[in-house]
Amino acid sequence: MSSLTITTIQSALHWEDPETNRRMFEEKMDAVAEKMELVILPEAFTTGFSMNPVKLAEPMNGPTLDWMKRVAARKKIILTGSVFIEEGGQYFNRLLWVLPNGQVGQYDKRHLFAYAGEDKQFSAGHRRLVASVKGWRIFLQICYDLRFPVWSRQQVPSHPPGATGRVPPVGYHPPGQAEYDLLITVANWPERRNQAWKTLLAARAIENQAYVVGVNRVGEDGNGIYHSGDSMILDPLGSHLYLKEHQEDIFTITLEKENLDKIRQQLPFLGDADAFTILNEPTDV
Repeated sequence: MSSLTITTIQSALHWEDPETNRRMFEEKMDAVAEKMELVILPEAFTTGFSMNPVKLAEPMNGPTLDWMKRVAARKKIILTGSVFIEEGGQYFNRLLWVLPNGQVGQYDKRHLFAYAGEDKQFSAGHRRLVASVKGWRIFLQICYDLRFPVWSRQQVPSHPPGATGRVPPVGYHPPGQAEYDLLITVANWPERRNQAWKTLLAARAIENQAYVVGVNRVGEDGNGIYHSGDSMILDPLGSHLYLKEHQEDIFTITLEKENLDKIRQQLPFLGDADAFTILNEPTDV
């Protein structure tokens, strides 16, 4: 059965200083002795959660994507995290999924954090991203998306699309089977609401019978808001495999697909789920 090795990097960020943050994260990755396959950085890892995209956003062919491609190729890893991107006169909080061969997947944050004015500065995305790696299907999201369970919910079809005369959608999977195996959330989630962060990550694991990884930042940002980290890895039953509070940390773990399949076979709850489809079909990479 397939295994997947994940490295999470919980770090403080240099406020609005992309070059320093890129150099810092590369140094942290170079210090890891264990084998790495998938490395996860926080939301807005080059800048912190600033509402100044006019100053900070890059084009897709800008220095951060170039850096991610170079690091992914050099270290033979998949590298992911979100950055601010300008495209067509709009700004996006965009998760980049960069393979060692240079292929790039992208996901634009769907739920913009109006409480901080993110919806006034950025445009929302409308398509989910489900990546495939070594037989694993990985659903990717950003921070505030975590509060909205429909966006994260496994779409488990109860019948083949031919029964309704519909053409199978992108990412279609057989009836009763899970859409994804691992959910990853990258974040700048403040300490003052960390109970919600911890609770929602556990809920997403339990209700979707999937591994869940949440990677947050630590430290105080440029607005004086403190982040306690609380980066977590949970198994499909919602049990903690990892939790780190208040400190910078790099953690590597190997997840086993066999364990996930065994839980789903012993507790076939997804087969009883309500069938539904999010009309903006998923993007697969």
